[in-house]
Amino acid sequence: MLVCQNRLLDFGVFPDRMELGTVSAIGGTINYLTYTDSKSPTLMLEIGNETTNVFVLSRDGVEISRSVAFGISSMIPLVQKELALKDEESARKLFFSNSFDFTGMGPQLTKRLLRELQASIGFYEVQTGQSIAQLFCTLLPSKVAWLERTLGDVLGMKVVSIDYASWMKSMNIEISSAVKTDELGPMWTGLFCLMGEYKGRQDEAAA
Repeated sequence: MLVCQNRLLDFGVFPDRMELGTVSAIGGTINYLTYTDSKSPTLMLEIGNETTNVFVLSRDGVEISRSVAFGISSMIPLVQKELALKDEESARKLFFSNSFDFTGMGPQLTKRLLRELQASIGFYEVQTGQSIAQLFCTLLPSKVAWLERTLGDVLGMKVVSIDYASWMKSMNIEISSAVKTDELGPMWTGLFCLMGEYKGRQDEAAA
């Protein structure tokens, strides 16, 4: 990483602003919900190594925000146990190898996370009378894309599939023809969200 940073500095590339990745991802996702005229509240998850950030989003903003002390690292011991592997390092390598289909094991690996999510979803739906119909996971590498599908299936939610090409075009962002946008997974969302400039309701009213 340091080598890449030094190369950028050598090229004279400097940031002109600093942003928190989570904040930009939330803003970008809300913008996409508005762009697609989505009427349903959406469950957005940032599944990290140690924790998972949980958000319920609507076109009006952030409805729920909380952090759950459960991430991918918490699944590794379960993989080791279920597959009788010799150590956690072997389980981790297999988990990210894309050579084993964890879909069938998914509900067991995510049981604790699902329990926390169901509690948050139940609280929101009772308080608002609205049902959360969509799920969107950022940060997930393509090798663990099954995780989003598993959570969606168990929770009975549609997984949001972002149309990057049309969304970027709506924000006047040009993507090279060499980039196959239909093959981009959710882990790219954070990068694209950093490119957008989003207006709040007050800004739009004043425009």
